[in-house]
Amino acid sequence: MNMLASLDSSLLLAFNFAPYLSKAGSILAVLIGIGLVIFFHELGHFAVAKWCGVFVERFSIGFGPILWSRKYGETEYALSAIPFGGYVKMLGQDDMDPSQLTSEEIAKDPRSYSAKSVGQRMAIISAGVTMNVLTAVMFYAVAFGHGIEMPPPVIGGLQPGFPAWEAGLEPGDRIASIGGRTTVTFEDIQRAIAFTSGPIEVKGDHPSGSPFQIQMTPAIYSGRRMIGVSPGLGLELIKPRDSAEPPTDPGSPAAEAKPGFQPGDKIVGINKHTVSSFTELQGLLSADRGKPVEFMVRRQDESNATVDIRVEPQRFRQLGLTMDIGKVTALVNDSPAQRNGILVGDKILKINNRSVGTDIDPLRLPDELARLSGHEVTIVVQREVKGADSKKFDVHLTPTDSPGWIDRAPAQEDTPLAAPAIGVAFNVIPAVLNVAANSPADKAGIKKGDRVKKVEFVLPKETASDIFGKNTIAVDFNNPKPANWAYVSYLMQFATDRQVQLTLSEGSRSVLCTPVVDMKENWFVPGLRGLRVFPQLMTLKSNGIVDAAFMGLTNTRNSIIDLYLTLRNLLTGQLSVENLHGPLGIASVAYDFARQGLAEMSLFLGILSANLAVLNFLPIPVLDGGHMVFLIWEAVTRKRPSERVQIGATYFGMAFVLCLALLVFYLDLFVHKVIG
Repeated sequence: MNMLASLDSSLLLAFNFAPYLSKAGSILAVLIGIGLVIFFHELGHFAVAKWCGVFVERFSIGFGPILWSRKYGETEYALSAIPFGGYVKMLGQDDMDPSQLTSEEIAKDPRSYSAKSVGQRMAIISAGVTMNVLTAVMFYAVAFGHGIEMPPPVIGGLQPGFPAWEAGLEPGDRIASIGGRTTVTFEDIQRAIAFTSGPIEVKGDHPSGSPFQIQMTPAIYSGRRMIGVSPGLGLELIKPRDSAEPPTDPGSPAAEAKPGFQPGDKIVGINKHTVSSFTELQGLLSADRGKPVEFMVRRQDESNATVDIRVEPQRFRQLGLTMDIGKVTALVNDSPAQRNGILVGDKILKINNRSVGTDIDPLRLPDELARLSGHEVTIVVQREVKGADSKKFDVHLTPTDSPGWIDRAPAQEDTPLAAPAIGVAFNVIPAVLNVAANSPADKAGIKKGDRVKKVEFVLPKETASDIFGKNTIAVDFNNPKPANWAYVSYLMQFATDRQVQLTLSEGSRSVLCTPVVDMKENWFVPGLRGLRVFPQLMTLKSNGIVDAAFMGLTNTRNSIIDLYLTLRNLLTGQLSVENLHGPLGIASVAYDFARQGLAEMSLFLGILSANLAVLNFLPIPVLDGGHMVFLIWEAVTRKRPSERVQIGATYFGMAFVLCLALLVFYLDLFVHKVIG
């Protein structure tokens, strides 16, 4: 017995409870935080009802069966089973029994809700929303009082073919305003785009300090308005809070470097050149993509030491396939291609008498054009002519020194490949033009003329998971979206533990390949060589209580305006309902915020409070806004709506809210896959 007790004790001591305690603390913070938002809303109704002399039967946090209750004075205080809301049950006002509102017998009781004046009832009904606005200001003030880290409104990457790319914006550009709305953070950019309609005016500054002012029309993508920009990256390597995730990609040159990189390391230079921004770092890495480089990093520990780490170049992982080039899908405004007559729909056939697809791999075309920068080149394009055979045209232009595969990489399956040196984007279609001898594709039996129908990145059975998780990654070229082979190549550089299964169109034959690095090929990845860095962040912190309150008021106002614009875009079809989240999605987001700390959780509660204020005041029966509509009707006509109207409207409102609840639960479970 003593030995067993000792063994159990040893196991308990060896077991690391910290991650579980951290998760439990975050879950508890979510429950308390959301509970506070509901509590303050119902407290508004309760306090004003009491002030007006209304008899309050029950004050409940949650709906449904009562789990716990206590009666203090004349009111029962309860916690109910369904935690997505709450209610204050007053004499003469019960959403589950709307006939109470028109009952003459109840109205005779001076302490009933229905016996009070229209003004008093309006005050009671609006008190919950008013309290949510006040608490939103309070939560925001707490967040900014502590300080919130957020990405600045600086462009880190551009999606080829999207409006920002076509307009000629560059990484490092700082956006100052969109549609007249000042942008302080990158989230302001996203909101300003998503919640406007029609063309927008974008103002900002280039890294050189010169201003720009551009008019563009956002694209509708996945049900949202977007211009195709992503936030900038910083110089600090990731430092996970509660996991052993390394700061480098497995199998990458950075992972194999000696001495090794540590989480939280800050890059301060490269090859004896100090760097102050990620854009600057990326430019130096791109210029030396084929050479070993020496990173200078500062340890974020007690030593604060600066360490030099040599990192070898990173070659592209390949299958040995050369695919066919597709048509030009987009052009950058005022680029060499546009100025010299290349059109959307053209197909690039030759560069200086070298055929694209046989002499030049389309995937390497962006770098090949950048290599020719400063020299006039002749590009042969094939153009379809309506009502006639296609024609070939010679285009003469001079490329710039802007290589591809950096900040304009095809990171989505339907994103084209950009050639920044001339300002075009094109697809690479999965038709095999060449198979390199002794390559993985050659050994798997793939032949010239084959066409790939589907690609799956399969995790070997002996590997538990990787940066993509456990699921198989699939790229289906038969989908309505025009999947791009460049996206498959992009994924190969990160899915280093996975094999690639290709399904060919002929007979749906399937082959399994393992991508390799061909040491004979001088084709190098221009990026971070496997380093993982945090996004660029800035701290928004108030200067005292008054400033915190002002920031709270500003952000509450912005949140309310944003939600109204969201509802407008939903009604006009500029925003898909698939972007909505239900209680499960809200809880998941709240958990992510809670893990980051008190300031971030307070920020979330500010957003939630402001949104609850707007949603509760929508003119839908059973919501506060629906009750306010009835009261306005009564104030104008001097008589209450009939019992039939109120009961019918209430049941309609219940049905609407129930259908909406089912929709958002469905979206949480099967579209956003919150649980899984």
